[in-house]
Amino acid sequence: MDHQRRVLLAGMAAAAAGFTLPSLARADTKYPSGPITMIVPFPPGGGTDAASRLIAQFMGQSTGWNIVVENRAGAGGNIGLGLLSRAKPDGLTIGMGQTSNLAINPSLYPKMPYDSLKDFVPIVLVAGQPVVLVVSATSRYKTLADVVTAAKAKPEAITMASAGIGTVGHLAGAMFMQAAGVKFLHVPHPGAANAVSNMIGGQVDIYFATPATVLPLISSGKLRPLAVTSKDRLKALPDTPAIAEQGYADFDARDWKGLVAPAGTPGDVVRQINTVVNEALKKPLTIERFAAEGSTPIGGTPEDFATFLKSEYKRWGDTVRASGAKME
Repeated sequence: MDHQRRVLLAGMAAAAAGFTLPSLARADTKYPSGPITMIVPFPPGGGTDAASRLIAQFMGQSTGWNIVVENRAGAGGNIGLGLLSRAKPDGLTIGMGQTSNLAINPSLYPKMPYDSLKDFVPIVLVAGQPVVLVVSATSRYKTLADVVTAAKAKPEAITMASAGIGTVGHLAGAMFMQAAGVKFLHVPHPGAANAVSNMIGGQVDIYFATPATVLPLISSGKLRPLAVTSKDRLKALPDTPAIAEQGYADFDARDWKGLVAPAGTPGDVVRQINTVVNEALKKPLTIERFAAEGSTPIGGTPEDFATFLKSEYKRWGDTVRASGAKME
């Protein structure tokens, strides 16, 4: 786990210099004094929900704590985290934040119900996963270099699908366009299922997709993976090279999840939850479940997460602004 965490944090500490956790008061009573609500700002059944329930289950089993997962979806995760930001900072309400609602949305939405860097205490990074660049199995593009060569020859001739404006896949593609000096024609879809359908049908050329969305279709031979956006290869796709291996050494774009609490949550409570989650992330079943959907457990200290969040907030914010993406 430590190695994976170092990989994910590598090169980001400098961007976060000077960031410290909000001041944390000490808890006066034994924690927890009642059930713990874990707000998941996405619908039941998705990747964030599954990961949250897995962690909640292991936390409860190892401590006896009563943890209730509450799905509060909407506005790209903003509704759930908005509720969390206004919850009592007693450690009895925590939430699963991620790349979109903590690092991307603040630059994407004209108005936010919370401040990612001021309204929350980072508890622990839970897991991270790259995006996979895929093409149809019948595509003439066999490598990432083929795509770049074609895009340089004719800007916007290559169509890039996404599951929606401002999604991690869309912005990972935007980040790659900047890195490679090319321009794809972005074609947003109302969700991953539509994007995949049009990929297989040949209506769009490329798609930066979450692993869980495309791994079964890669296995069945309907889609071809060309690259992953993390610096390391994905265990589920050992033969698919990272973008960083293909001439873009610093390229690293991941979707991550992490537990946060309302600002002012007592420091010893934050550390208790952090310790319990780190133990859960080391369990073989956790590692196996995350690997199946293309994720890697991370873990680490609250300070690690705070440093990482500050860096990601800037990096994805810069990408959103450069892409011109906006949500009305």
